[in-house]
Amino acid sequence: MTSDKKVLFILKRREDYNSILHSHVGLSTGLYNSANFMNEMLNEQGIKSNLFVAIDNNCIDRQVNTYKPTHVIIEALWVVPSKFEILCKLHPEVTWIIRLHSEMPFMAGEGMAMDWIGGYTDYPNLIIACNAPRMLSETRTYLKARNNWDKTETEQRVIYLPNYYPQNYKSKKLDKNKDTLDICCFGAIRPLKNHLLQAVAAVGFAEKLGKKLNFHVNAGRIEMQGHPVSNNLIALFAHLESRGHYLINHQWRPREEFLELCATMDIGLQVSFSETFNIVNADLISQGVPIVGSIEIPWIIQKYAADPTDSDDIMNKLASAYNWPKVNVVTNQWSLTQYTNKTAKIWNKYFS
Repeated sequence: MTSDKKVLFILKRREDYNSILHSHVGLSTGLYNSANFMNEMLNEQGIKSNLFVAIDNNCIDRQVNTYKPTHVIIEALWVVPSKFEILCKLHPEVTWIIRLHSEMPFMAGEGMAMDWIGGYTDYPNLIIACNAPRMLSETRTYLKARNNWDKTETEQRVIYLPNYYPQNYKSKKLDKNKDTLDICCFGAIRPLKNHLLQAVAAVGFAEKLGKKLNFHVNAGRIEMQGHPVSNNLIALFAHLESRGHYLINHQWRPREEFLELCATMDIGLQVSFSETFNIVNADLISQGVPIVGSIEIPWIIQKYAADPTDSDDIMNKLASAYNWPKVNVVTNQWSLTQYTNKTAKIWNKYFS
């Protein structure tokens, strides 16, 4: 059934954009991919949707005039609240949605987050959307108290719009005969991503197997005071080269190339301290790579979810993924499918 709603996703172009290094699909990396998945999902469900990557918030008015949406979804925190004093007057018929992508522990690292989220609610046709149930509850607690909203208004002004992921799955065979173990911990290097403990656990697991370790990370994205983490990773493996354990740095790359890289891995690690979805593990499992993730990831099979403070638990989960890779892949692909099917229904209900 076709909806009369018309959705426009707007993202901010990455600050380090370079037309030589970055294709258009690499402008906002994971955030772009996440928004594009939902954009395509809405169109498939008969809800007109489009996506635009803005240089800055001065581009918003022009895009709204061009596309004439009923709903504009601003992905993540990048538009200062005062901008909506102008935008709401120019486009009073538009419903504006600020969509948050983090849990509260991660949001604490964004110095303006609580100020901006509170400021957004001064505009009546502006809605806050969360992509995780806990963040939804906590944001409602904050804004209900700030604005003295009743239960109904709180639920209307702060809504749940979780992540979607396309169900294009592959399979592969884990080669246990080679003498090197390729374990990846991809994604931007940030303190809450927990790279260092996972690296130590991966070293311990490789030593138990009597194999050399290649620990793969993304060198091109260090964020939110992640430089000490990166320095410690480099130092850790510098001292382990004599044992044949190496840190392999990969530059950020367009999605299709990244998926090809994922497919070459033996196991994927994402045992971070805070997650709302984790698109990297979804990319890995989509390529048939067994995964170990954090207990924070909402769709992961709990048998493969590790405590981010316990390296022994991470090693045990690595052993399970290594010993029964096919079971790991099939069950996690199934669980991701269940999660994304629910996501599609939630978005469809809201915009239909």
